[in-house]
Amino acid sequence: MGKLSASSVKAAKEPGRYGDGDGLYLVISPRGGKSWVCRVQKDGKRRDVGLGSAKKVSLALARERATKVRTQVEVGLDPVAERRKEAGIPTFKEAAALVFAEHKASWRNQKHRAQWLSTLETYAFPMLGDLSVAVIDGHHVRDAVISIWLEKPETARRVRQRINTVIDWAIGKGYRTTPLPIAAMNKSMPKVKAKGVHHTAMPYADVPAFVAKLNERDTMGRLALETLILTATRSGEIRGATWGEIDLDNALWTIPAERMKAGKEHVVPLSSAALDVIRRALGYREARSELVFPGQRGGKPLSDMTLTKICRDMEVPAVPHGFRSSFRDWVAEETDFDGDIAEMALAHAIGNKVEAAYRRGNLLEKRKALMEAWGQYCVTSQKREGRD
Repeated sequence: MGKLSASSVKAAKEPGRYGDGDGLYLVISPRGGKSWVCRVQKDGKRRDVGLGSAKKVSLALARERATKVRTQVEVGLDPVAERRKEAGIPTFKEAAALVFAEHKASWRNQKHRAQWLSTLETYAFPMLGDLSVAVIDGHHVRDAVISIWLEKPETARRVRQRINTVIDWAIGKGYRTTPLPIAAMNKSMPKVKAKGVHHTAMPYADVPAFVAKLNERDTMGRLALETLILTATRSGEIRGATWGEIDLDNALWTIPAERMKAGKEHVVPLSSAALDVIRRALGYREARSELVFPGQRGGKPLSDMTLTKICRDMEVPAVPHGFRSSFRDWVAEETDFDGDIAEMALAHAIGNKVEAAYRRGNLLEKRKALMEAWGQYCVTSQKREGRD
């Protein structure tokens, strides 16, 4: 017989640990919560294994569970891992392997395919691999990437994005209900100074929060930058856009060849999110200028530094052109859209000339679907996360 009784468990109020014997304890927290733990020891290592809330687990059941835990430990099993197996919830390592198997066929980029799992094996599995996907939270992810955050910031961001992909998959499978608190993790990380050598890109997971901040007030520069993000176009293309190029009824923006880097006309499908921004800009339309986003001097275009300054003032280590990379990374890591569709959306030539010969059309309908998905991601993901 143990030292506790059902009546003594019910009557106990003072915070502390009340032993029943054989390592079973009733634990009362400072706030009055009651739970059961079993203290076990193997090979000189001591640990407490939770057995559940005393509100739901009776003394008799707690004793049964404690006996099972002690037996498992004695034969060399991990009680927590065994419980997780019984519940059918995979570990992060197991979940990552399943996500990789499901998505790898859709990744045309061989380098990306090879790096996706290897980066998780190197940087995430040591700390997260054996954890259940149901219990992983922001602090686990932060601890996994903090050691390389300043030394290898781009790698750290990609690892974090891939961890988030696995967690989103777990939500879709019903193994958990809450996403990772991305915004809160961002605030907890040290700031990385941009080196300015390349077009610094914002991780696509951070784009929805940035777009939400842009929306806090309307200025011509902010409207232009938001449109640039939603259309994945270049700064010069945005700043030189005219109302004559915009077809609001058909949701198309036709950029003439003379304004394109490649010297070819480019038709940009406008997502519902992009249309919303352009209609907001319509409210500021000036009779003196046909520019969609005019500057302050006589209807001349905004300066290139206007968009860059917005990024700097908002303290983000990214430049306007880098959002094209954010878009491209999102397509590769989060969607099943063909890579060539994304390249055409960016007005890039398809690298394989033979394949390009078979794709002389502009694949407009597929690009419409792609840009709508990107627009919805940018403006709804932050709402889905509760704007943490």
